[in-house]
Amino acid sequence: MSQHSAAPAPTPTSAAAVATVAKRRDWWRDAVIYQVYPRSFADSNGDGMGDLEGVRSRLPYLRDLGVDAVWLSPFYASPQADAGYDVADYRAVDPMFGNLLDADALIRDARELGLRIIVDLVPNHSSDQHEWFKRAVADGPGSPLRDRYHFRPGKGTDGELPPNDWESIFGGPAWTRVTEPDGTPGEWYLHLFAPEQPDFNWEHPAVGDEFRSILRFWLDMGVDGFRIDVAHGLVKAEGLPDLGSHEQLKLLGNDVMPFFDQDGVHAIYRQWRTILDEYAGERIFVAEAWTPTVERTANYVRPDELHQAFNFQYLSTDWEAEELRKVIDRTLEAMRPVGAPATWVLSNHDVTRHATRFANPPGLGTQIRTAGDRELGLRRARAATLLMLALPGSAYIYQGEELGLPDVVDLPDEVRQDPAYFRGAGQDGFRDGCRVPIPWTRTGSSYGFGSGGSWLPQPAAWGELSIEAQTGDPDSTLELYRAALAVRREQPDLGAGDSVEWLKAPEGVLAFRRGEFVCVANTGGESVTTSAYGRLLLASGEVSETDGEAKLPGDTTVWWTTA
Repeated sequence: MSQHSAAPAPTPTSAAAVATVAKRRDWWRDAVIYQVYPRSFADSNGDGMGDLEGVRSRLPYLRDLGVDAVWLSPFYASPQADAGYDVADYRAVDPMFGNLLDADALIRDARELGLRIIVDLVPNHSSDQHEWFKRAVADGPGSPLRDRYHFRPGKGTDGELPPNDWESIFGGPAWTRVTEPDGTPGEWYLHLFAPEQPDFNWEHPAVGDEFRSILRFWLDMGVDGFRIDVAHGLVKAEGLPDLGSHEQLKLLGNDVMPFFDQDGVHAIYRQWRTILDEYAGERIFVAEAWTPTVERTANYVRPDELHQAFNFQYLSTDWEAEELRKVIDRTLEAMRPVGAPATWVLSNHDVTRHATRFANPPGLGTQIRTAGDRELGLRRARAATLLMLALPGSAYIYQGEELGLPDVVDLPDEVRQDPAYFRGAGQDGFRDGCRVPIPWTRTGSSYGFGSGGSWLPQPAAWGELSIEAQTGDPDSTLELYRAALAVRREQPDLGAGDSVEWLKAPEGVLAFRRGEFVCVANTGGESVTTSAYGRLLLASGEVSETDGEAKLPGDTTVWWTTA
């Protein structure tokens, strides 16, 4: 039998789509949100770099895919020291992506198509080319503008040592010393990421005032929400105390750090929530919050704070039934008391694509440098996607995962642009591999990405993974995603909710019921026989059914309905 037994839902008319956007309440509780990395999605002017007009031109594809909202990674004015996460002007579009009129047109077109737009917000740090920071350095010690960042005198006889022992996420010390206007070595400033990304001091009232104004600017433009970058990082422990250890990256996700997940961040988000609630249309906040536990993540989504928080614990779990069940249970249990939906995500712009992670042995983390077994990785990725989309809550899709794209692990050193790659002892610096522009067509200078090549080189195999190549092929990963999202919309027991009913299953198999819907995922490498739980809706691989039983190959997920 074919992997698909459900036809995609018909494409709505514009009027129907707009009505759906306007009337659907609590849309974010079970939304499927598609992440667009603008520089790698579609290039409208042939300069090799994706842009907002390119995104706008491809919105019908996203509507037809079946997603509810589009999250755009940063497109603000920026020197691009960290691919736009170093913002120089939060109210301007970087010329490489277009201008504010392009942003306005994109937002309007999305609404016409029944799609919502979520934009990235980067409140932990600015660019070192932000006007505040440039003036703070130029004005010298004692400048009031330095209080809007974390400027400190150094330690040692002549202030030659950093103010504390904090380390940058990108490697090396989290402090850089400035040269004062008179040419002498001067104060140090804090940057938890690249030196070009100085951290704001959120104890200063001007910082809060500025970001409340920025929120209103984009809400007035019509955006439907914000994904908050480094949402856990805004507030630092009083006095900026030493951590007392090296290799601090190894502690992330295990302990509350003096610079991450401080309780003071929640007062900021309660203020922001009051602004968001002034606007009609159910606008939302989504937190990128790396925390030690899902219980601490739940603090960010209490009723008067943010709406969603990324589930990084789920993203970093290996394809193994027992571990997956543990993180699913813990996530649902943690979110239930605060009334927030769980979120599920497998890939994003900062981690190795899950088709490659699952192609490698377990336990290697979320940044992997080896291609692994491509066929195995794709089979597992497809199965993992159906499992994710069957869980209660909201799901995130990273551009290109619907094509089964692997990470590009063999990019030459000379083309890499990840700032972490050029700094020692930090992140692995191989995030470029998941940021290679996606293929739209079988042929062309950049497989339909644009007419002028692409800013990162695409593999020769990209053409056969393109949207053109996969469209209409019932066995393709793209058609699996289209069918899964159509079924998810049609089945009332999918999406919203806060619990699953676990069913008895063989070792290595997850099986759960949600009303009349049943999902069974075989995470092992061998075939297993289970009950056939009704009418088969969808499967990530070939499944055979006989006399009320179903034979599931290894690394396969199946959806049934008992209706």
